[in-house]
Amino acid sequence: MALGAKAAQVRRMVVAHGMRMVGIGVVVGIVAALMFTRTLASLLFRVQPIDAKTFAFMPVTMIGVGLLASYLPARHASNLDPVESLRKE
Repeated sequence: MALGAKAAQVRRMVVAHGMRMVGIGVVVGIVAALMFTRTLASLLFRVQPIDAKTFAFMPVTMIGVGLLASYLPARHASNLDPVESLRKE
């Protein structure tokens, strides 16, 4: 913001970076979960190793938590006065 960025641009940039990380994590998590379902099937009793509801619900939940976790700091960063921030440095 000290170099001319608007508050909305700062929020968008921080949230986009956070969501990129969340997306990578969700994809890696789904692939890992699918790879280990056969291993876990021997440990589960009367439970399906691939539960469609869980595989649909958890990525949506993680994306929601990641969105919130990146938006709150972005909102805080965009509300700071750039002159005060530079003065403290």
